[in-house]
Amino acid sequence: MNSRREHNARAALFDGIEEGGIKASSSYSSHEIDEQENDRTVDGLQDRVSFLKRLSGDIHEEVETHNRMLDRMGNDMDASRGVLSGTMDKFKKVFETKSSRHMFTLVASFLVIFLVIYYLTR
Repeated sequence: MNSRREHNARAALFDGIEEGGIKASSSYSSHEIDEQENDRTVDGLQDRVSFLKRLSGDIHEEVETHNRMLDRMGNDMDASRGVLSGTMDKFKKVFETKSSRHMFTLVASFLVIFLVIYYLTR
């Protein structure tokens, strides 16, 4: 009987230790697995964030380039508008005077300007 009681006590003692050991090691490996999963997830998120940062930087540079191009085009349009307005004023002046000499001068100067522009762009 003593042997049986000793066996029960011993079993209870070792079962508790083994069970605790299993739980601790199971808990530890589960915790370790969770940490590894978290590390992989964090690495994946860091890669995505760095990709998005590069992409947003590229978009910013592209927008800045387009803004500069639009500003230059706006300035060119303003200059063209000024030249065209001056030409229209000269046409109005010529048609108001109705002088054949002024008309001939205007047509000749227009033809010369057209030829100069044609040869410059060619």
